[in-house]
Amino acid sequence: MKLSIKLVKAVVPCLLILGPLFMSGRLQAKNQILGQIEIEAANKPAKSSGVWIDGQYVGFVKELKGSKKILLLPGKHQVEVRQIGYQNFTQEVNLLPGQRQIVAVAMQKDPAAQYGSQSALVKISGRPERAAVFVDKTFVGHINQFNGLGHGMLLTPGTHEIKVELPGYQTFETQVTLQPGQKLKLKTNLTQKGKSFGQPTASR
Repeated sequence: MKLSIKLVKAVVPCLLILGPLFMSGRLQAKNQILGQIEIEAANKPAKSSGVWIDGQYVGFVKELKGSKKILLLPGKHQVEVRQIGYQNFTQEVNLLPGQRQIVAVAMQKDPAAQYGSQSALVKISGRPERAAVFVDKTFVGHINQFNGLGHGMLLTPGTHEIKVELPGYQTFETQVTLQPGQKLKLKTNLTQKGKSFGQPTASR
């Protein structure tokens, strides 16, 4: 009887120590039961199109693989793909634990997209080059699409809100007023959140 009491006293502390470890293991296993959404470009414009999952920008199609692959909790998710001059692509995905679903995206031209002969030309440079560019809250592409010879975006004369953002980095926002035929250059280097943020420069 005394031996049994001593054995219980010796075993209980061990259980108290090991118990949380077993529970932690279950929680880790639960966290690992994620589904994956793989975005495939069905045509060339889709490759550089931006991707939103449940309203959150996650990157552009051709980079969302490897270490940047999309892992999500099981359940319903809204996938939206955008590109300036093209109609938005949207699809709802019901993801199961451990499941990989492929979403094939083909971007179709937007017949309503028009640019006048007096449009202004805006060039944007900076890093990371894969950062998303928004004009008047509309996704238009990525920094690397608007820099260099023969690159840039055409905007109608007037005032526009320009925003550059990337998950994990501080967002840059500015307002520009463009004249017909004007050429404007913007440069901004985004920094990771928590670090100081350099001021962008603009030139005509």
